[in-house]
Amino acid sequence: MTQDKARAASAVRRVTAIRHVHFEDLGVLEDVFNAQGVAIRYVDAGLDDLAGLRLANDELLVVLGGPIGAYEEHKYRFLTEELRLIETRLARDLPILGICLGAQLMARALGARVYPASAKEIGWASVSLTGAGSSSALRHVAGDQRPVLHWHGDTFDLPQQASLLASTDVCPNQAFSWKSAGLALQFHAEVRPGQIERWLIGHACELSAPSMPDVDRLRADTAAYGLRTQAYAMACFREWLSGVGMVADP
Repeated sequence: MTQDKARAASAVRRVTAIRHVHFEDLGVLEDVFNAQGVAIRYVDAGLDDLAGLRLANDELLVVLGGPIGAYEEHKYRFLTEELRLIETRLARDLPILGICLGAQLMARALGARVYPASAKEIGWASVSLTGAGSSSALRHVAGDQRPVLHWHGDTFDLPQQASLLASTDVCPNQAFSWKSAGLALQFHAEVRPGQIERWLIGHACELSAPSMPDVDRLRADTAAYGLRTQAYAMACFREWLSGVGMVADP
C-alpha cells in the first residue's frame, strides 16, 4: 500500500452502509471493520433521508442487497436519491462497494442496463474469474472448492470502461471494478453462515415457488461451505479495502 493510502487508512474511521432489508447486512465485513477500529453507520433505505446523507471523501460507502429491482424507482422513490448518491461517488472515484442490488445500482448509475436474468440464481455455487479477476482480491473466493452464496433474479450489462472480474453461466457479469475505488459484486461473499436462517425466513415467499431450491438443501450447503467461505471472503475484503486505502494492510 502506498504512503498516501496508508495515511488515508489511518485517518478513516467510518463506513456507511445503505441497507434495504435488515437481515442483508454487512456480515463478515463488520468483523473486518471492527478489527480495524472503523465505526459502522447503517442507513436504512426507505426510512432514512438519503437526499440529506453526507459522506466524507475518505469514507467508504457500501450499498447492500435487497429484493427489489434497481429499475423500480417508480415503486420505490428512494432509489432516485440512492442512484444520485452512487453516481456522485463513482464520478469522483470515491470508495464504494456494491453487493447484489448494490452492484446492480452501480451498473445502472454507470449507464448499463439492469434486467431480469434468464433464471434466478439462488444457492451456493462457484464463480469463474477473468484475467483481471484472477489478479484481484476476488482470487480468494474463486474456484470449484470455494463456492459463494448467490441470491438474485436480476442481472446487468457490463458498464462501459468497467473491468469484468467474475462470471457464471447464468449471469456472465457477476463482478466488476470501476476506476481505482469501485467494486461491484452480484454474489454474497459477505454472508455469515450462522445467519442463514434469517435469509430463509426473510425470503420465504420467494423460496415457496416450485422452481426454487429446497430450504433443507440451502441449510446443508451453508453448513458444508459457509465457514470456509467466510474465511476466504474476509481475506478478499481485507485485501480490497487495503488497496483502496480504507484499512491497514491485510
